[in-house]
Amino acid sequence: MSNIQIPEAFEDLFTPARYKVFYGGRGGAKSWNFARALIVTAYKNKTRILCAREIQKSIADSVHKLLRDQIYELGLDGFFEIYQKTITGINGSEFIFEGLHLNVRQIKSKEGIDIVWVEEAEKVSDDSWSFLIPTIRKDGSEIWVSFNPDSEEDPTYRRFITSPPDGAIIRKVGYKENPFFPEVLKKEMEYDKRVDYDRYMHVWEGHTRTISDAQVFKGKFRSDVFDTPEGATFYLGADWGFSQDPSVLVRAFIKDGRLWIDHEAYGVGVDIDDTPTLFDVVPDARKWMITADSARPETISYMQRHGYKMRSAKKGKGSVDDGVSFLRSFEEIVAHERCKHTLYELRHYSYKTDRLTGDVLPILEDKHNHCIDALRYGIEKIMLSNRMPTVTAVIRR
Repeated sequence: MSNIQIPEAFEDLFTPARYKVFYGGRGGAKSWNFARALIVTAYKNKTRILCAREIQKSIADSVHKLLRDQIYELGLDGFFEIYQKTITGINGSEFIFEGLHLNVRQIKSKEGIDIVWVEEAEKVSDDSWSFLIPTIRKDGSEIWVSFNPDSEEDPTYRRFITSPPDGAIIRKVGYKENPFFPEVLKKEMEYDKRVDYDRYMHVWEGHTRTISDAQVFKGKFRSDVFDTPEGATFYLGADWGFSQDPSVLVRAFIKDGRLWIDHEAYGVGVDIDDTPTLFDVVPDARKWMITADSARPETISYMQRHGYKMRSAKKGKGSVDDGVSFLRSFEEIVAHERCKHTLYELRHYSYKTDRLTGDVLPILEDKHNHCIDALRYGIEKIMLSNRMPTVTAVIRR
């Protein structure tokens, strides 16, 4: 086996303990290092490992690909057999993958689990923890937990951070502990630290977020995993990055009075020459009309010359308030969980508050709004025409 590098912050993954909980901000490479540590463990000894998350509707929702990629990178593909739904070692080690939500029978039927790795554990419900923990009952079995904190009220945070079990290994890790922190994430981190310190503390330092009555979309949105339907009519909006601001493209469709956001492209400090490549992250982005921020007509012209159908948004007095009101008029806004920047802004876009009284003011804060602005532009034509087309979506539950 080749020399496998695992940062010092993750060395405790090799220390025996019932619970190993690693949490913190983005860029800490928690998933990457958990995968490597588990591969090493499975290589050295016969180990049965359950890789779990709250919702897993297909193997694509799991860490299967991450483990597969790491096995190849480490040159261990001769030791491990990689199948569509499992990974096995020639010594009898096995990786299996399951969702926790409404999946009690499948998990209870799996005997002899040595280690369970719960990824994206901030989403795990109290019910899921209540049945999972006693199910992992083999002598010496371990429960590994990795997550980015969201709210102090989340069951995972309360169970493992607020009131951790005796003897648990609890480690807060972030980008500062990652010697391989990539440059593309460094640009996003530095931007947030410079212009939006609250976001920086939550996303990068791993502090929990706060929820208040000032939140514009409080109670109006949720994250989900869904299939984009055939024949959908898409509405695309773009917001341009000035200097080190992010450039954004979002794609949405409408069904049953709900706005569904299925893809986003997001990059900080993106040169105009690289913007077409960034936007190509969104499927079929060149086929659909994009309504873009009119403040950069030269960028719109450039994108048109590079194969994009694009028009300017009709901005004006009251357009932001009107657009936000129209977004709130949907019964619900549903963003696919892969649209992480859009989901963050839906949580944090807020009205100003009076610094003396704490009262919420009817004035929108000019932050947490790059994806929101792109979304407003994308549905501008619908708002102006007051028409609400619908399509059929298939939701995986």
